[in-house]
Amino acid sequence: MLFNIKKSFFCSRTPCFFTTFAAVKIESIMAKYLILLAASALFFGCSGASSPSQESNAQVAENAIFDFSADSAYQYVVRQMEFGPRVPGTDAQRACADWMSNELKRHGAAVKRCESTVTAYDGTRLPCINIVGSYNPSAERRILLMAHWDSRHVADNDPDPSKRKQPVPAANDGASGVAVLLEIARQLGQKQPSVGIDIFLTDAEDYGAPDDWEGDRNEKFWALGTQEWCNAPHVEGYKADFGILLDMVGAADATFYREYYSDRYASDVVNLVWRTAAKLGYDKLFIDRSGAGITDDHTFVNRMRNIPTIDIIDTRMTGGGTFYPHWHTTDDTLDKISRETLGKVGNVLMNVIY
Repeated sequence: MLFNIKKSFFCSRTPCFFTTFAAVKIESIMAKYLILLAASALFFGCSGASSPSQESNAQVAENAIFDFSADSAYQYVVRQMEFGPRVPGTDAQRACADWMSNELKRHGAAVKRCESTVTAYDGTRLPCINIVGSYNPSAERRILLMAHWDSRHVADNDPDPSKRKQPVPAANDGASGVAVLLEIARQLGQKQPSVGIDIFLTDAEDYGAPDDWEGDRNEKFWALGTQEWCNAPHVEGYKADFGILLDMVGAADATFYREYYSDRYASDVVNLVWRTAAKLGYDKLFIDRSGAGITDDHTFVNRMRNIPTIDIIDTRMTGGGTFYPHWHTTDDTLDKISRETLGKVGNVLMNVIY
């Protein structure tokens, strides 16, 4: 069953209707995409073919056409953590928003900062700061890259009950996705892609009802910043060919399965990303198996903007399905972040973009 809470697991194995979006024509964005999909189909369809992990280092290096800097991405996590928990309504929120906006500008993006007020599950009015950095803004063909940057206001999953009212440091569940996107921004500033890229750093994603909340627990109280953007995007009538959301992409032992709603709304995009990862030798990180269904930012982008969008999110398919073990705890700290994982996720996205 699907629980109406953010990042809940849909565990049903019954057949589902999967919508096909004709608008997702990956091959029309760049010739590279068509070649990649065709090559992948041949690769996986031939019996006796070697697995991606058996490719030579030279082959993998040839596919990694851009040198995504894992060290630089890691330093972007460090910088975010220096602000403290980026909870809506705090000084850390505004200071971090200023820094991210300036960083995107420094790397050549056309930046739009959209500030508004959203309503939380308990009626609290929250300041929300969405930031979009655009590259090649005149291009009609566009890719939307997303990550939430806020910290959860309560560590309601902490094993220590005395800490459950403390904010989450959010090194992985927040800072990691932003770090990868900021490093991508740095590289986009050095070489403009042939398609348009919009980096969307969304706020107030993680302010949903705590586990002990006895009132309304509707999913509408999660991803508040993304819902705000869906209703009033940074560009009127905004469209993109597809979107990719990053959420918890920095843990050393991360595993990314094909998230259920991603496959339902944007299976072509999932195929593109997972095949790209396999060609790079990352098939143990991007596992080509069906995963859980998770209510996250991409859910609302798919439903409200009709942009086929996938979620690259760390899930552990053991014991019925769990998240990164420090999810929504005070232990979601910098020491849990792996440069290697950040680098692999970044390399996959760079190869998709170019």
